[in-house]
Amino acid sequence: MGRVAELERRQSAMELHVINSIQQSLDNNQPLSFQALASLRSLIINPATPDSTLSSVLDALTRSLQLNRDPVFLHHAVKLLSDLASHRPHLSPFALDLLRSDSLFSSASPRLVGESLSVLLSLASIGNDMDAARFVSLCLGPSVSVRQCLLRNAEKLVFRESVLLAVFLGFTRDPYPYVRKEALDGLVKLCKNGDFDDRDVIEGCYCRAVELLRDAENYVRSAAVRAVCEWGRLLVICSEDMNKQDSSDAVFIQLGCMVRDMSLDVRLEAFEALGKIGLVSEDILLQTLSKKVLGINKDKAYKPIEGLDISVSAVAGAYIHGLEDEFSEVRMSACYSLRTLTVFSLRFACEALNLMMDMLSDDSTVIRLQALDTIHHMATSDHLKVEKIHIHRFLSVLVDSSSVIRSMTRKILKLAKLPQFELFKLCIDGLLGNLEIYPQDEADVLSALFHFGRNHGKFTVHIIEEVAPEMEPASGGKLSFDSTRVAAFLVLAISAPLSHEKDVSAIPPRIFSYACSRSSTISLADFKINEALLTVEGDASIPLCSKVDSPVSMPFWKDSGGISDYHHQEFLSLGKSAAHAEYELGEHSELRKYVNLIFKKVKDSWSLVELGCTTEACKGIRACKEEVASFTTESPGSFGAVAFTLQYLQVIEMLAKVWGHLRATKMLNPNGVGKLELLFAKLDRRLREISNRFIGLSKGEELQILDLVLVACLLRLSKVEICCCNAAMKLLSSTVAHVEYLHKEGSIEPSNFVTEVKKSLHDADSSSSSSSCQPLLFKKLLDSFSLQQFVLYGTPRSVHAELAVPGNDSENPLPFIPGIPASIPLAITLHNVLTESRLWVRISMGEESTQFVFLDLNLIRNKKRSINVVREFTFVAPFYRTPKAVSFTVRASLGLECFRENVDRVKVFGGPKCELTYLCPEKEIFLCKSTECKSKSAFT
Repeated sequence: MGRVAELERRQSAMELHVINSIQQSLDNNQPLSFQALASLRSLIINPATPDSTLSSVLDALTRSLQLNRDPVFLHHAVKLLSDLASHRPHLSPFALDLLRSDSLFSSASPRLVGESLSVLLSLASIGNDMDAARFVSLCLGPSVSVRQCLLRNAEKLVFRESVLLAVFLGFTRDPYPYVRKEALDGLVKLCKNGDFDDRDVIEGCYCRAVELLRDAENYVRSAAVRAVCEWGRLLVICSEDMNKQDSSDAVFIQLGCMVRDMSLDVRLEAFEALGKIGLVSEDILLQTLSKKVLGINKDKAYKPIEGLDISVSAVAGAYIHGLEDEFSEVRMSACYSLRTLTVFSLRFACEALNLMMDMLSDDSTVIRLQALDTIHHMATSDHLKVEKIHIHRFLSVLVDSSSVIRSMTRKILKLAKLPQFELFKLCIDGLLGNLEIYPQDEADVLSALFHFGRNHGKFTVHIIEEVAPEMEPASGGKLSFDSTRVAAFLVLAISAPLSHEKDVSAIPPRIFSYACSRSSTISLADFKINEALLTVEGDASIPLCSKVDSPVSMPFWKDSGGISDYHHQEFLSLGKSAAHAEYELGEHSELRKYVNLIFKKVKDSWSLVELGCTTEACKGIRACKEEVASFTTESPGSFGAVAFTLQYLQVIEMLAKVWGHLRATKMLNPNGVGKLELLFAKLDRRLREISNRFIGLSKGEELQILDLVLVACLLRLSKVEICCCNAAMKLLSSTVAHVEYLHKEGSIEPSNFVTEVKKSLHDADSSSSSSSCQPLLFKKLLDSFSLQQFVLYGTPRSVHAELAVPGNDSENPLPFIPGIPASIPLAITLHNVLTESRLWVRISMGEESTQFVFLDLNLIRNKKRSINVVREFTFVAPFYRTPKAVSFTVRASLGLECFRENVDRVKVFGGPKCELTYLCPEKEIFLCKSTECKSKSAFT
């Protein structure tokens, strides 16, 4: 102890000596030496330095900035102030004030001004402290780097749109190309976030972006493409109804001109932009698929703005050039862009199909997969018309070496509708060939056969009649060939009575006896007909026995050769849940159909995630979110389904981003770790919301959500750099326990993924504690995960709330007395919140002061009720920590305590014990000292 005291005494003496020597130099008006500056930095970064010493350091820096204007000294001073702000948060405001002072911003050194700006922006502490005049003055200064930095971060500065618009437009003519690029990017952000309705302003921005499409620098042209796309879309919106189509066509053609640019990046941007233009004439779309100008488009030109003419011929063969590009990135972008446009024109989709068939021969697996995804998109839009010239090229990918490619091809066949029996038979042969070469695809091939046969009832009956002699058992009761081939034809036979086609002939009853007879060598398990076989991913489920006179009702089975009731029920039970799901939503079945199509697209996008194409997958998911956001929620019950779908899409998007980071083989750098932690925080929040903010989900639907929670846990445990092993293992164990409970309650068989997780968790528990966290083991478990398509069976109800303070705003604040608790009357509306839920009102004043008030629902009576449980009431919440100030604001929100995640204990005295899921946005509440409430200037 004596030695420690001696060291502390020496440390204090050294600090005192450093401060005294610095003060003496300043008193003599002498500049600080570099040795003195180094001593100051050692005091700042030393965690043992007391606050009194740091205050003296701050005073010394303040005085030295007034005495010394040497740029080298000022550079070191900026570094010291940056260290002080980051290492000592309580002194950060004083350090930042010095960084914002004229002592640094009025320096003649552009480098110094740039360094000061960088520090302030990195600490997010400049937005409200720089006026427009200083901003413009710095932009007009001689330093290009300062100008570029300000333009890049302009959205963080609180200025009027008119100021930013003028600055961005002005600097698009800057002589330095990087400044022009930042100005264009600023215009794009302004267009996305702003509210512009002045057509002259929109036309001016659009015209300036069009001019820069001819800039000499690649990165400027890329930025110009983005600007033309965003401002062009705004130009279409503000056009009169009769001119919207022409304006949209003109923007599309303008962007199409850039697909032949010499720069790879510009071509990528051009194709991405083309896919965002939703309203395009069929003639223009067809022209993009023909290098020769079509007769209807000869001499046709558009003039979206006076003085800006553009000919349709400029877009001739745009997609052909993209799909023939030497770079796979461009081919991929062109293919994805074309996919989004096929829904607008059947004729365009038919012509595009020819190109997609050529892309199936591409060397890149990712390109082939994207081509198939485009074809699948045509099928879901009922725009897929397969002809004889396509069929052989298409069926060849059924024997592709990639399982993902084969799977996507089978998904297309599940939706395909062929006009000729010859083509139908070729597809059946193709699927049988797939089954012969890749036996591991058996379950999915049989599923594809079922749906393919169901879509072609008459053709199916015809082909079953042809092969019926081969299916007859031999004299010994054995079938004449291998059971897999027999299973395939039996599946086809089963699908025919379920066809939507009219006047489908009956399948001979003896065929079904082969599937259900006890003496047959083929059992139900042999050909694996299961619930997944009977439900198209994303399509409405098919009721096997929905009414007495249905093709597969009870009398049909009684005629099939004396089959026992046991076998009859065994066979029908395979489609029980599928049949029930058809009528669960009732009047919302149409909405459910669209929602399930979205879920199917999400599952398809996950294949890209597994291939490492996270960016492309996220683009697809974001497109799905935009599509869901357009769904109407006016009918009762539809709001919950739409809200749930959007929440699910957000979860999958965050999961894809985390997956893309963690499944990479390279080690994470410190910046990557920070970014990943942020992604994990967002993912955890989204998972909590989807787990706790919806009721009315079936056990099967809950289990699929819990699968995602398990994946999130495994992703955390698979990377040692970001893993908190104990907490993650506890959450993993509790989630597995809940999954087991739901499996038992619902008599549901666990998936292979869940089985592997349970087995590994049991092995870890039985081994030593040191081996319970093994990243390689968890990475292996992730390999067994495959995202299953979510199928919405019922109508989920959204648990949410509305929070308001009637009549409260900055001019009508609530009264308070400093030091005495203030009363805040909250008008609360709860939707679908169960009485046993634990709700908390969270009231915060900045980041330093937060309090929680418990809301006991048992003491609240409903004033209104509807078909969904709605409670409306007023709750007076006390806020205890009123400051000694004239006025202040607080932010209030309503949180639901999440008990399932019992490992997420939070340490809040008198508050919730578990994490909260917030049910409404934060509400800003204004309070004013009682004697000042009548003054309207309290908040100015």
